[in-house]
Amino acid sequence: MAELNGRPVGLDEITALALTNYGHFTTLRVEDGRVRGLTLHLDRLGRDCPALFGAELDLDRVRTLLRRAAPAHGAATVRVTVFDPALDIGHPDRAGDPHILVTRRQVSSAPLPPLRVRSVAYTRDAPEVKSVGLFASLRHRRTARLDGYDDALFVDGDALISEGVTWNVGFFDGDSVVWPEAVQLAGVTMRLLQEAHEHRVAPVPLADVGSLDAAFATNAAIGVRAVTAIDGTAFPDRHPAVDLLRETYLEDPGELL
Repeated sequence: MAELNGRPVGLDEITALALTNYGHFTTLRVEDGRVRGLTLHLDRLGRDCPALFGAELDLDRVRTLLRRAAPAHGAATVRVTVFDPALDIGHPDRAGDPHILVTRRQVSSAPLPPLRVRSVAYTRDAPEVKSVGLFASLRHRRTARLDGYDDALFVDGDALISEGVTWNVGFFDGDSVVWPEAVQLAGVTMRLLQEAHEHRVAPVPLADVGSLDAAFATNAAIGVRAVTAIDGTAFPDRHPAVDLLRETYLEDPGELL
């Protein structure tokens, strides 16, 4: 399903989003009417809207539209995309009337296999914003998959690990969970786990990943997923620290929509 401001979205409106590719979004996993980190998702939308459109977003309205789209029972992935259908590519400075597009798709309950990723030197444009501009990120994912990997992992100009294409990455160094200190999007799942468990934030050089015990990926859609390879460095597909993080995330009851 797809609704714009609570009504069926028109072809011209959705075409405007496709052709301009300017906006921001958040993706939530809804389970029996509840969302883990719902407040954080709404905070993200409320923060990004002024940054892109110079306008405040009615978060109560967003929540109402989410209730329309989310199933009362079962699981689904719901995405909220904020964009201005009247945006003129020649005058983006005039974009100031953000609309709310809500889309829903079904999710599988089957556990996802571990990830094998390849590193690539890349920093997203405005990484603190969860923008719809995914061209370069998806190009790196495509290239990695064509070369036999599952996804790409970004490193900055100093060869420090930052984030995955659409996920955050974390590590276990034998003593504690380590989150990379880098320019990146602070993911909702990552923030929930940081609140629930002791950890440290520190630079993680790509050259040093071989000294780490385990690696994992996080986002709202996948929860916690093991990473079993970064380039030629292998990690176990099961590790007690990663299992504990996954259990902690799954035990979070979430917030009612």
